[in-house]
Amino acid sequence: MQQDHFSIPVIIGDTLSRDDVKALSAEPHILQDCNLAGVDLSDLDLCDWTFERCDLRETNFSGAQLERSRWISCRAGSSHWIESDLGEADFRSSDCNNANFWRCWITATRFIGCKLTGADLTDTRGIGWTLEEVLLIGARLKGRSFRKAKLVRIDFSQADLERCDFRGAVFSGCSLREAQLDGAFFDGADLRGADLGGLQLADLGLLRGAILSGEQAADLLSAMGVKIIG
Repeated sequence: MQQDHFSIPVIIGDTLSRDDVKALSAEPHILQDCNLAGVDLSDLDLCDWTFERCDLRETNFSGAQLERSRWISCRAGSSHWIESDLGEADFRSSDCNNANFWRCWITATRFIGCKLTGADLTDTRGIGWTLEEVLLIGARLKGRSFRKAKLVRIDFSQADLERCDFRGAVFSGCSLREAQLDGAFFDGADLRGADLGGLQLADLGLLRGAILSGEQAADLLSAMGVKIIG
């Protein structure tokens, strides 16, 4: 069913194919409760589109133009966004577990309250992206810059953070438990709001210049067999 909503066409509850979406792509649309699971939407221009509560599992957005798009409470597990342009896109309360964002543009992109467990964000490009209350358990973020970022309730547990730049970042309610930190930079990072469980002796050099609480320092030394008296 299609209707007018603040002059932006709205489609509610439909199952759509690539041809259906392509035929609509001349202007932005709002899709609500629509089923696009497994549909190939690669290379389409969907700038300024809004997707609310849509089924996007295994949907392919690779190479698509998705600037300023909005994704609200969508199910997008195992979806593909390879080399898409997500500049200024806004993801809210969406499930993107195991999604592939390899080499996509994420300048000023926002992920708020989303699940990105197992997601691949390797070689993503762009600056100024926002993460807040996001699950990134086991995600691949190799080489990403979080320099001077304010990271609020981000779970990086078991994530691949090799060569990530956290210099000057502030962690609040975050977890780095058992994350892979080879070659990561933490100079000037405030880690007092981070769970550092599972950190190995070989990782301590990475924290040179970082800010830790006394309790964190004691826990790290204790885990390594150092006895603290007094």
